Amino acid sequence: MIDLTSPASASAGISALFSAIDAAPASIWITVRDEAAVRADADAVAERIAAGEHLPLAGLTFAVKDNIDVAGLPTTAGHPAFSRLADRDATVVERLLSAGAILIGKTNMDQFATGLVGTRSPYGVVTSALDPERVAGGSSSGSGAAVGHALVDFSLGTDTAGSGRVPAAFNGVLGIKPTLGLLPLDGVVPASPSYDTVSVFAAELSIAALVMREVVGPSPTDPKSRSWSAAARHAAPSRPTIAVPDRVSLASLSPAALSAFDTAVARLEALGAHVRTIDLAPFLATAGLLYGGGLVSERAWSYGEFLAQHPESADPSVATIAGAAMTVEGVAVIDAQQAVARAKLHAENVLAGTDALLIPTAPIHPTVAEVAADPIRLNSTVGTFTNFVNLMDMAAVAVPLGVVPGVGAFGVSFVVPAFHDQAALDLAARFLDEDPATTAAPDAAATGYDVDGVEVAVFGAHMIGEPLNPQLQALGARFVRSIRTAAHFRMLLVEGEVERPAVVRSTDGAELPGELWRMSPLALVSLLQSIAAPLAFGQIELADGSSTIGFTASVDLTQPDITEYGGWRAFRASSTIPAAV
Repeated sequence: MIDLTSPASASAGISALFSAIDAAPASIWITVRDEAAVRADADAVAERIAAGEHLPLAGLTFAVKDNIDVAGLPTTAGHPAFSRLADRDATVVERLLSAGAILIGKTNMDQFATGLVGTRSPYGVVTSALDPERVAGGSSSGSGAAVGHALVDFSLGTDTAGSGRVPAAFNGVLGIKPTLGLLPLDGVVPASPSYDTVSVFAAELSIAALVMREVVGPSPTDPKSRSWSAAARHAAPSRPTIAVPDRVSLASLSPAALSAFDTAVARLEALGAHVRTIDLAPFLATAGLLYGGGLVSERAWSYGEFLAQHPESADPSVATIAGAAMTVEGVAVIDAQQAVARAKLHAENVLAGTDALLIPTAPIHPTVAEVAADPIRLNSTVGTFTNFVNLMDMAAVAVPLGVVPGVGAFGVSFVVPAFHDQAALDLAARFLDEDPATTAAPDAAATGYDVDGVEVAVFGAHMIGEPLNPQLQALGARFVRSIRTAAHFRMLLVEGEVERPAVVRSTDGAELPGELWRMSPLALVSLLQSIAAPLAFGQIELADGSSTIGFTASVDLTQPDITEYGGWRAFRASSTIPAAV
């Protein structure tokens, strides 16, 4: 991060950054911006801050994969003859620059985003930041390595078959692969347009999540971009149920890699997760459709004709895939699409009642020499656990586990249904020992997406640690912050199988403590359906002058008044039972 508090500190930070770039492998980059241009951008961001702008990403440096447009810079997609100067920024880049991030350059990649190894580029082989003998992973190889070498704070990649996750594992960084359509694709060179997404790499989950909050949202120039679903989960429960593959499904792992995966599962169990074993074979079979079935025709649509006309500088593996894709018949495409639809339904049924699927990100971490000797087969093996995720319209967060002796870099991924992105972030945060409480505040640079939702005030049995709090968690609700009502409310005790309070307006009231939770609109509907009279939902004014909806009731003077206790928890701690009014 460039310190923008003074011109001298900014200048020193930029000088150190470019010295680090000069010392790192040149193959990470295809285009590095001129140092003077970066300094000018830093000065402009500092001026915007001084003028009073709120810039959430001020001073954070980033790189973008060279299939993402940046105005005035060439976009090559890893093929020199394809190079063209972009006349506008991709929407995701535009949003990052608007938020104060500073672009350093464009990174190397597997040609036309086809590959998971990072060796399929005429601009050079990108190697792992953790082991120069091993590959960086692709196709977002340079973007993963740039973060792994600490050259930038975060980077953008793309992910179709695993390119936003494999380079994360191989470079020891975090990879965020969002629900398809949440990050606009206008200004991004397509690979398989039905299954492409922009992804984010960062060394810290807090930075990755902060970036995601700035770039998520539909674009008027991307017809496939999506808004948050009305059923989007806002949080993972405190005691989640995690699906893990059975032993047969993990046959591609070496004993050392399997042991590392088992350690990750045990860690989740120690954190309170319940683990359910599933047969992953149907998921793995679906993964083969991306390159081994009719869906590969999307590669032909994206760049097949270009490679046929420009065989110079074409990577042999990419050219082979594109050539085969050009021969796919239409019926085979429909067959594959129908198979994916059936597989998606199967996945929904198998994973019902779970909060995430935990899988190895990649079973192997090959060396550069191994990939050179067997490029197609090893690339396919690397994608064993990643290829099915976009086909099934799922989201994922890749978490590095470090280097496993005899294996190389290794990591795991939390995979969740579409629009459950926040649950995956929460689980990754807990796994990494990040404070889950910090993920609640909407303005915190922690692990909270800015998911569209409704805020609800609770004052008793639904608060953290209280009997009905699991109901909120089951609905995917997210704790935001502690609150107090304005001073014109009283608290009444609603007796029943589960005691709970209701707050009602009064001329002689008090400030009452409670909690603010955020949930999806559909979750709110479910919550409303669970409420019985005399409880109701109504407008609640808060001590800070804001207002929200929350648990209240029609005034019923037969209910005991417990206002004097100073809140629900204080009342529960008391042994005195108040008389009815």
